Amino acid sequence: MDINIEQIRADFPILKEIVYGKPLVYLDNAATTHKPQQVIDAVSEVYLKYNSNIHRGVHHLSNVCTEAHENARVKVQQFINAKHTHEVIFTRGTTESINLLAASFGDTFLQPGDEILVSQLEHHSNIVPWQLLEKRKGIVLKYIPINQAGELILDNIDELINNKTKLVAIAHISNALGTVNPIKTIIDLAHSKNIPVMIDGAQAVQHVQVDVQALNCDFYVFSGHKLYAPTGIGVLYGKEEWLNQMEPYHGGGEMIKTVSFEGTTFNELPFKFEAGTPHYSGSVGLGAAIDYVNTIGINTIAQYEQELLSYASQRLASIPNIRFFGTAAEKASVISFLIGSVHPFDIGTMLDKMGIAVRTGHHCAQPLMQYYQIPGTIRASFALYNTKAEIDKLADATERVAQLFG
Repeated sequence: MDINIEQIRADFPILKEIVYGKPLVYLDNAATTHKPQQVIDAVSEVYLKYNSNIHRGVHHLSNVCTEAHENARVKVQQFINAKHTHEVIFTRGTTESINLLAASFGDTFLQPGDEILVSQLEHHSNIVPWQLLEKRKGIVLKYIPINQAGELILDNIDELINNKTKLVAIAHISNALGTVNPIKTIIDLAHSKNIPVMIDGAQAVQHVQVDVQALNCDFYVFSGHKLYAPTGIGVLYGKEEWLNQMEPYHGGGEMIKTVSFEGTTFNELPFKFEAGTPHYSGSVGLGAAIDYVNTIGINTIAQYEQELLSYASQRLASIPNIRFFGTAAEKASVISFLIGSVHPFDIGTMLDKMGIAVRTGHHCAQPLMQYYQIPGTIRASFALYNTKAEIDKLADATERVAQLFG
């Protein structure tokens, strides 16, 4: 594999931390990734050299900061291959992007009885906003079921996507299981019935190459903090024909052309959906994170992470009484498991004392856990800076914990 893992690890200062006397083994990347020094430096530079509120300023600092913020938008556009920069809306993250869409798309286009289709794999962020819309507007939320492997069952997809369906909102990759969904198949089927599709890419953009034009999705959302960027910055990509028709989500400064007590006219894209002072240090950090990923190469990262996933699956499989959840043929670098009937919190707590950070619980996917009839799982999720040696430590520690619990 053409990847210099030691050089990459040296870019991430936090990986040198010691936890309970042991070197940190960080395997909670699906929750958030660590930040390379290049991103930390880019954010620091904003505050050290050109911090200023952006747009409309005529002075030097404002102009420099505005240029840096808008250059980050260009980087996002190129990273996901959007057709236009104004199709890139900056938000606080995936959650806000979906809430924006639920409010703006919902208020503009949906009527009582209209249906939104999600899947049984979804994160709460792609369930609860639609449930709120269900209460507010009387729409109906439906879902695509899964099988035991954690794959979507598409046998009756023609019935689920029908003349009442007004939007399909589906995860690109499951945060809890790592399942890579057949989103292109779903997009093409929905479009054959003139139904738009939103893809939740929170677990995808850091692992696989995303081309929104090739996918032909209508909306694509993701968070910066899972892509080695700061927290509090995210993206809603939308085709301009949809965004132009949608009502704004937030009102305030920046998103207006004119305001009077008689009425308001709205700004052009993308500013129509970016009320208030933007998180410009976050956008600059996101741009720096994209530069970092591009330097290594997203396809190189994907191949390396698949090696880690394969190795981890083999190492963990030998542990007595281990139960894996999410065994789809197409998977990203996530492994969810339990040891016998031991509660995941107990195992996760003991792994933590050994310096190993994993996520335990329902992973904001309670309907999925209800399907498996379990309280949650232990989730180990890998990133470009993880190593096979760290996986060995995870496997050895998990085996010790399994022995302690008998």
